[in-house]
Amino acid sequence: MVDIKLLDKIVNETVSLIEGSRNRIFEIADGARNEYSRLEGQLRDIREQVTKCIQQVDAKEREARLKRIRLMEVSRDFKYHTETDIKRAYETAQASQLELVVLQEHERSLRLQRDSIERALRNLEDTVKKAEQLVSQVGVATEVLRGNLKELSGQLDTMQQRQWLGLRIIRAQEEERRRLARDMHDGPAQMLANVMLRAEICERLLDADLAQVRGELRSLKEVVRGSIKDIRKVIFDLRPMALDDLGLVPALKRYISDVKEQRGLLVELSVQGLDRRMPSVVEVASFRIVQEGLNNVLKHARAAKVQVKIEFGKDALLISITDDGQGFAVDEALTERGEHFGLLSMRERVQLLEGTCQIESAPGRGASIMVRLPIREGGENGGA
Repeated sequence: MVDIKLLDKIVNETVSLIEGSRNRIFEIADGARNEYSRLEGQLRDIREQVTKCIQQVDAKEREARLKRIRLMEVSRDFKYHTETDIKRAYETAQASQLELVVLQEHERSLRLQRDSIERALRNLEDTVKKAEQLVSQVGVATEVLRGNLKELSGQLDTMQQRQWLGLRIIRAQEEERRRLARDMHDGPAQMLANVMLRAEICERLLDADLAQVRGELRSLKEVVRGSIKDIRKVIFDLRPMALDDLGLVPALKRYISDVKEQRGLLVELSVQGLDRRMPSVVEVASFRIVQEGLNNVLKHARAAKVQVKIEFGKDALLISITDDGQGFAVDEALTERGEHFGLLSMRERVQLLEGTCQIESAPGRGASIMVRLPIREGGENGGA
């Protein structure tokens, strides 16, 4: 007989330790945010100094050019100018050139400082993002540990289990929305701000240095191209339009192609049976299952090759994802609510559609996920 009170005591002590760690993570994130704000102020000052220095360099270049022209005129017409005039013209041209070199070196130094602060800001953004993700994972673990042990030990009926799974999926959806919001803020939004800054620099340099303007415009074009790519990725992650327009297989082909191109993972897709359109919830669930499976491989498996197989049956869709990675202990993975949360989410999604999910793996032996989703022709599958 399980001692529920003893389990409650152990769980409460564990929760207290986890919450203490969570508070520490909050402190680290707050420290990183404060440092980010401080460096942002420094970056604004450095950028203003860079702009002013560029203007000074431009002015000094014009001045040095005029002094060189004056020296050439005096040297060419030496009959009409005294030795003192020639010497004075030479000295002023040389002094102007030296001042220009000093200003250019100062500009390079300011640019290096600016680049260093920008790198530090990117690192701090990554630290804050990871801390927020860890806090979210710790929160999920705390919620699970605080759950009613008696209900989790078998006293929930089928309707209660469905409600619990539904709430978990809603939380997962909110987490996904937060992730997309962060992606938009850290990707396209930051790039567009960079575009504005570079456009202002180009505008100021337009009448001074066309060569540098061309260079800035080429760089600006690359920034815009990257921003467009990030926006398309966010849209695809939110809801692949190919899934609604063309169906499951074309959407998977595009997604797998992106994974191979961007992440360098060799993924082979094979389709068996007659490819046909299915109820929307089945297509969406199937796509997300493959997506989650490949994400797990990329994060944890250290695999060189993955095989994805889709088989269209008469009344069911079969999905298998097999990799040659380092493998894992299945029982431990399905009880750890942090690192392998994707496997739990995948299994819950399959259960909502009244399907089956089998996971086979062992350390050093790769992993295989086999899913069977029933297809009810003429109507939507239950659950969402």
